[in-house]
Amino acid sequence: MNGAQQRGLVVGCGYLGQRVACAWRDLGWDVSALTRSGERAEELAGAGLTPRVGDVTDPGSLAGLSEFAEADVVLFAVGRDRERTSQTMREVSLDGLHNVIDVLVEGTGRFVFISSTGVYGHSGGDWVDEDSPTEPLRENGRVLVESEAMVHSRLGSRGRVLRLAGLYGPGRLIARRDSLMAAHPLGGNPEAWLNLVHVDDATRAVVSASTVEISGEESGTWLVCDDRPVQRKEYFGQLAELCGAPPPTFDPARDSSRIDGLGKRCRNRRMKDELRVELQYPDIGDGLPAALA
Repeated sequence: MNGAQQRGLVVGCGYLGQRVACAWRDLGWDVSALTRSGERAEELAGAGLTPRVGDVTDPGSLAGLSEFAEADVVLFAVGRDRERTSQTMREVSLDGLHNVIDVLVEGTGRFVFISSTGVYGHSGGDWVDEDSPTEPLRENGRVLVESEAMVHSRLGSRGRVLRLAGLYGPGRLIARRDSLMAAHPLGGNPEAWLNLVHVDDATRAVVSASTVEISGEESGTWLVCDDRPVQRKEYFGQLAELCGAPPPTFDPARDSSRIDGLGKRCRNRRMKDELRVELQYPDIGDGLPAALA
């Protein structure tokens, strides 16, 4: 990247995206953010960002993004809006990605796509990394595999894919805390593994992917997770203790579709070695108290 002021565009300025946008802003970048909502646009302007109104599923609304065809970095962090149940993951994360790339592909610099560890189909507690097979069992994971392939095929070395573990942080634990306080049994297998990353560390990873020079030998895909996978019983046990709730109980037959077997365990070595990310919250022992503070 040159010494001129950097231009960044965030497509999907939500829980993670807004934090990245503000981190770029604090680096002195000129940062714009795409949102569907005029009300949300006002909030983003109040945060010192330049809002743009458009919907990734509506190509006609994205014409104004052509001015970002030479942006230094674009972040695509769009998830399916649960309030808009008529939209599928495929329409948002694959078709929407296609629409955005169509507008920006020619001149944009780096393009960072937020994927998920859901691209893995492992269910026996296996360790996985960036070289592990991506054979997801669920549609959302299959959509992300296709989206990752599109980023790499259409953007080449400019495309960077981050496979995020489960995000947690301030404001993300309220429903779980309330369930624990009410002593409701938790669905799923208590022995299954969780792979997590605090939202502040995920933000660091995105900023690093935006700025760090990468050699041609590296894949352009990184797992983003903390240092230590934890079993669900440990995670919810620590959360209950921090909240002053009774110890959690589990009913594996309830909502069991959310957990396939024991899941997988994710390694973050390449994230640390290649993106040079230093975690502030290496595991939930540090991250949960900070998220609840």
